[in-house]
Amino acid sequence: MSALPLAGVEAVAPIIRRVPDEFAPDGASSPPSDDALLAGFAGGDAGAFALLYSRHERPVFRFLRRSLGNDAAAQDLLQEVWLAVIRNAAAFEPRARFTTWLYGIARNRLIDYWRARRDTVSLDQEPANDGDGAAAPIDLFAAGADCEPEVQAMSRAQAAAFVAAVEQLPAPQREAFLLHAEGGLTVEEVAQLTGVGRETAKSRLRYAMVRLRAAMQAWR
Repeated sequence: MSALPLAGVEAVAPIIRRVPDEFAPDGASSPPSDDALLAGFAGGDAGAFALLYSRHERPVFRFLRRSLGNDAAAQDLLQEVWLAVIRNAAAFEPRARFTTWLYGIARNRLIDYWRARRDTVSLDQEPANDGDGAAAPIDLFAAGADCEPEVQAMSRAQAAAFVAAVEQLPAPQREAFLLHAEGGLTVEEVAQLTGVGRETAKSRLRYAMVRLRAAMQAWR
């Protein structure tokens, strides 16, 4: 682990722009797994971290940003998350997927942030049930570069409305939704990470989707 200093995520910025050939996907092989990249980094290959970082940096930031509603705080916590990955890479044991481990680190940083500020938001308090219909995923497509300006503006407004709706979800539902949508975690993994039963995690996801679908009804 001596190949990379722990001064901050800025310390790895130069290597983010260069990924060694052995990690470059080609037509004959599949991209390396997250576990393989983390193991490579733990063995001293900084380029493996570069690819791992480029693969997960934006989704983790969105998870933090939409949990906090604050860009600056999310950037600070993002840096702490990746420093924790750097420090703990050698100790990682693949009993769970890398993403479950990564978002567990991010979730712990959020909890520490709220505790330090004596925030009263609870990740476990459930709101009253307000509907039990099955919800379909909400698909948002960004306007292409060749679209008319008014279509591009509508897409930006639609995306902003969706982000606002996510941020207004009750904390347990928002957390479950973001872990699923940004981290790609399964219901079982969401349940494991948040310390609840599978049915509770499934219910949180379902009600989050119901609320988001209702919030986006005007855009249909």
